[in-house]
Parts: sequence; structure tokens; C-alpha cells
Amino acid sequence: MKEFIYILVSAIIVQTPLFGQQTYPTLSVTKGEVVEIRSALGQGTLFDTSIDKVRAQVDQFVTTGLDVPVPKDLAGGYTHEQHKKNFLILQKAGLLFQITEEEKYAILIKETLFKYREMYPKLERHPSTKSYARGKLFWQCLNDANWLVYVSQAYDCIYDWLSEKERKELNKELFVPMANFLSVETPRFFNRLHNHSTWANAAVGMIGLVMENEDLVQKALNGLPMSKEALKDNDGGSITLKGQKKAGFLAQIDFSFSPDGYYTEGPYYQRYAMYPFLIFALALDNSKPEVKIFEYNNEVLIKGVYALLNQTNAKGEFFPLNDAQKGMSYFSRELKLALSLAYQYGTKDPSLLSLIELQESVPLIYSGMQAALAIKEGKTIPFVKKSVMLRDGAKGDEGAIGILRADKEGEVDLIMKYAKHGMGHGHFDRLSYSMFYGEQEVLQDYGAARWVNINQKDGGGYLKENKTWAKQTVAHNTVVVDEKSQFRGKVKAADAIAPTSYIFDVDNPNLQVVSAKDTNCYTGVELQRTMILLKDSSFENPLVLDLFAVNSEEEHDLLLPYYYKGQLMQTNIDFKQSTTLSAMGESDGFQHLWKEAEGKAAEGVTQINWFDKATFFTLTSTTTASDNIITAHIGANDPNFNLRHDPAFFLQKKGKKGRTLFASILETHGKYSRVSEFATNAYGSITDITIIDNTSEYTVVNFTNKQDEEWTFIISNKQRSDASKHRLTIENREIKWGGPFTLFKNELEQ
Repeated sequence: MKEFIYILVSAIIVQTPLFGQQTYPTLSVTKGEVVEIRSALGQGTLFDTSIDKVRAQVDQFVTTGLDVPVPKDLAGGYTHEQHKKNFLILQKAGLLFQITEEEKYAILIKETLFKYREMYPKLERHPSTKSYARGKLFWQCLNDANWLVYVSQAYDCIYDWLSEKERKELNKELFVPMANFLSVETPRFFNRLHNHSTWANAAVGMIGLVMENEDLVQKALNGLPMSKEALKDNDGGSITLKGQKKAGFLAQIDFSFSPDGYYTEGPYYQRYAMYPFLIFALALDNSKPEVKIFEYNNEVLIKGVYALLNQTNAKGEFFPLNDAQKGMSYFSRELKLALSLAYQYGTKDPSLLSLIELQESVPLIYSGMQAALAIKEGKTIPFVKKSVMLRDGAKGDEGAIGILRADKEGEVDLIMKYAKHGMGHGHFDRLSYSMFYGEQEVLQDYGAARWVNINQKDGGGYLKENKTWAKQTVAHNTVVVDEKSQFRGKVKAADAIAPTSYIFDVDNPNLQVVSAKDTNCYTGVELQRTMILLKDSSFENPLVLDLFAVNSEEEHDLLLPYYYKGQLMQTNIDFKQSTTLSAMGESDGFQHLWKEAEGKAAEGVTQINWFDKATFFTLTSTTTASDNIITAHIGANDPNFNLRHDPAFFLQKKGKKGRTLFASILETHGKYSRVSEFATNAYGSITDITIIDNTSEYTVVNFTNKQDEEWTFIISNKQRSDASKHRLTIENREIKWGGPFTLFKNELEQ
């Protein structure tokens, strides 16, 4: 009897489920967690600061209310932005109500929801026909799902505050119809393996948890039936899912991530998708702990957070791989949730706290409170990003992203992309690379041709130039064969097969190597790129040795672009400048390049020196007198000025067959002060780079600096059963080494 009274009293105190009755809230926070949060307030933590910020955002709407306009606009337009504001404010109001117990926040949510309940039954699909899956509140179902993911949390926070009559009315007239609309009425949106469907699965599952609708929860977790009839929707279309046997939230986790946590659409969309992945996971952990969702698939959701953090530069900005808007960083609202949950459900990694401190706020949930208390207790240590290979594919066997890092005067991030295509958001950029020096882009990936949520630019959506330029091979720092994009620009062909990882070795921080091969993106052409990040006392900063090998039995024209940032300083090329600008080609992205000048390459080495911010850069490349160097900038055939007018230069080798090697060294050096007007170390150190050997067996390259120091890099081009024994005679010297590569300095000194 005493035990029963104790359980009963405990249940009353924290309002936990008793006799199977669900207790609210149950999604982003539980009643027991709310009690703990309230008890921890007022200690001057980051959580207290965050509450003050959120109050200021929400309180301005407590008396005025939130407008609920009839939808008509695209992204960036008033109705779109208003409905987006509404779901963000409502979610925050719900947590404020739970934490502060001030009814004004519950009233704001209730009044707004009943405005939607009045409008929603009258809505048809959005008047814009741009999307494959038109929404009702927004121009695409994706944003409707965003709305429901956030608003379900607000509804959850006031669910037991509302009367039974009010709950039934909202469930019947608003939330069940919306859940059905996003799922059974739009199956090609709901059943994809895509970030869109992740949002849909999370939205339907979370509102199902609130309403205790198990049918919706199971649809969210496991998808709709995969029959053809079930995959016809009411918007006049059907979905094709060749080879797909699973759908739903669990399938998204199974197939979208690699074992390393890399998300196949790239970091920009991984950042976006991590919110529904993690917030629905949190809701499941609270409501259905038996699923053990944070342990699912070897804890890949937590690994995904670390994968994202490792795909950032010194400023915290995500590498703009695939479709990506530059400038997105771990200061985004999605990462604020991700970092706090990774701290709670991971290993309580204190290095994550340093990034949470930089964000200067935490989400108003239990994990946010935990992180804030840990920071106040002084548990923070720095987060250190390391060189890492992030494998792609559900089994980790479909290419990768190779990231080499070094730190001397400033952080150097070298990113080589040899991953899967990335589905509809992928670019035709196999074996491309980009580089950052600190917060500074040195060689850039263009990212996407899109101005997100800026209405003037085609309603904030993707511009046509995203397909005609940004996705094309010539828009990236990788070899273009015969002025055609890889796979002739066919997404399905590119998605079907991935490049092959050959070497990733970062055991020696002074000599890091990444190498990958591709034999599919151009018919009859074998590509291999090897990149070396070398840290040596002879150089002011780590330098990059880039070896791009092309092998074909037929003749091809080869072009290697370099999209740099800054102002060209000096070159040993005698350029002939164009008096009239003309496009470099008619298709495959070449139509968007203004050709500025062209010159014959130097016999031996070509050097190009440029300056950006306060730093100098020099590229030294092996060339012959038959090679061409072209300078250009982006912006041709762009009548609406949708593209940035960034500069580039191109190494061109025409009519090549057999084995061809582009060998280059990129140096980062010197400083310039605009105040003192003094330049130091403005010229590169490398004087020569020579290809000693380039066969199917080995590639050997020599390079020297102004001090007549000499380096020899050797890589074996074939996997060998006994990699410990290599023997090669070079210029009457017999060289022996173990492993797939080696570097000798000053003859035989390693």
C-alpha cells in the first residue's frame, strides 16, 4: 500500500504516465524534464540567457497575435515568410509556456492554431506549379512539413491545457487532414529517400505521437506500402522508386548516411535534414524508448553531427559541396539542436561545449539545460578538427570526401570530393578539390546558383543556371574531357556508380595523402587524382602537391580549371587579351564563361601568382609549349545577372592520348599590410616541378625551391599484395621503400 501511494504521489509531482495514460508534453521535452529545468533556472547560465532572448522574440506577438494569411507567394514573399515565422514563434511559445507556466504563451498558440483550423479545410494545393509536390500553406510540401514539425511541438506543449473539445476539433479539422495530405495524398513526396521525405516522416510521426495516433506513427517510421497503386498521388503524378524496397524514417537513417555519418546529399542539406532527424528521434526516445533510436544503425545520428562539424572551415562554415548556399554554418538553428543532443546522447564530449559557447544560446530543452550547466561548471575544452575521410554510401563503400588539415600560420583545409553523386542535389564534380586558408577561400567550389528566400531571384528557388552552370563539371576544379560534363550531365547514370578510394593516409601530420580513381564518368577514360598536403620547415605554410592523371587509348582535349579568389599578380605567360568578350563554348557550362585572354604555356613550368585579403598564392605547374593557359570569368549568357562574376584560369592540353599528368604545386605565402604598405614574401618558393616517370606502375615527380632543396614524391598506381616492398631505379639511383607512396628530400634523406 505504501509503495502504491509513493508511486501515485510521484506521478502527480512529475505527471508521468500512470496506468498507460500519456502525459504531456512528450516530444521535445517531458514533464519530468520541465521540473528539472525550472529548478535549474536563475543560475546565470547560457540557458537563462537563451530564455531571455526567446521571450523577447515571442512577447511582441502575445498582444498582437500572429497573422495567418491565405497562401499565395513563393519563398521570400509575404505569405511564405509569415507562415514560416508563425511555426518558429509557436514552437518557442510552447516551450516558454512549459518552463514559465505563463498562460499568455498557451493562448497565443491556441488562437493561432484555430486560425489555421478555420483556413486549412478551404485550401487547395498552392497556386504555384513549380514543385513536384505542391503544398497548401507553402508552394511545396517540404515547407508544409517544416510547419508541422515545429507546430506539433507547440501543440504538444499545450495539449493537456486545451479542453477535450478543442483537442478533438484541432485533431479532426487541422492535424489529421494535414498528416494525411503529407503522406497518403502525396506519396511520391512522403516515400522518397531524400531530405524532403525526412521532414515529411518526422512531421507525420510527431503529430501522430501527440494525438496518440499509432497508424500515423507507423507510417512515419516505415513508410507507405511500396505498391505502384499506393504510389499514385492526387496531384497528378506518381513516384518511381527503382530498386527501393523500404521507405519511412528508419529507411532514411539506413540509406542516407554512411557508417561515418556522411549524408549523401552533402553538408548543406545534411545540416537542414539533421533537425527532423534529431527532433523526431528525441520525440521517439521520450515516447517510445523501446525503439532505442539514438542507438539505431550504430548511433549514426550522433556520428552525423560530428561529420557535419568536420566539414567546416575555420569560420564554422560548411564546405559548399553539391547544392549549397555559401555562408551556412554551425551557427544555424539546426546545429544548435544538434550540438546539444549530441552532447546529451553521445559521450558527454566536453569539446562540443566550446562550440555551444560560440553559438551563444541553447535550445530550451533538457539537453540545452545540461549543456549550459556543464559550461558553467567549467567542463569546456576546445573542439579540434582533424584530417578525416568521410565514406559515402550506406555500407561505406561508395567513394568518400577526403579532408586534409594542417595548421601553421593558419588553418589549412583541403577538401577532395570523390563521393557518390548526391542524388538531385549532386554536382558532376568527381575528383574536384577546394581549399581554405583560415576563413579564406583559396580555390573555391561555386556552390548552388540560388538565392534562398530572396523573392527577387525566382521566388528564392533554384535558378535555371544551377543546372546550366553550377552542376556542370567545368564549374569545379577537376579535369573536363572534350568540353563535356561527366556522365553527359545524366543524374541517374552518375548516381548508379561511385568513384573508388585509393589512398587516405594521415598518419604523418607532415605528409598527408589522399588519392582516388574514377573510370566511369567519361567513357574510355581513366582518372586518378592524388593530393598531398606537405608541411616542411622550408615553406612558410603547408603546400599542396596536386597530381591529376588521365589515361585513354583515344585522343581527348583536357581542361583543368582553377577558380581562385582575388587579384592576379604575375605570370610567366604572354597573354593575348581578347578585345571582345565571347563565351568559351555553347553548352555544358562553357556558355557561362567569358574568355578574357589566352596564351601559350611556358616550356617547363607555368607560374601564376595572385593575391587575396592579405595573402599571396602561387601555382606552379608542369607544362609544355603546346599547352594553353586561358583566363576567364563567370557571367556569360546570364541575362538576369544570377551568377557571381568570379575569375578562373584553365590549363589546357589538346589531343592527348595514353597517359597524361597534370602536376602542380600550390603555395600559400607572404603578407601585405594596407596600412604600412609593405609586402613580405610576395613570391613563391618553388622554382621547378618535373615529371620523372608516369606509368601504369608508378608516378614520380621532383620539385625544387629557391634554396636548391629537392623533393621526390613517388606513388604506386597499383594495389599490391605486398605493399611493404617497392623498388624503383630513377636516374641510376635505386630507391626502396614500403607503402603505396613515399617522399624523399635532398636525394635519399626521407
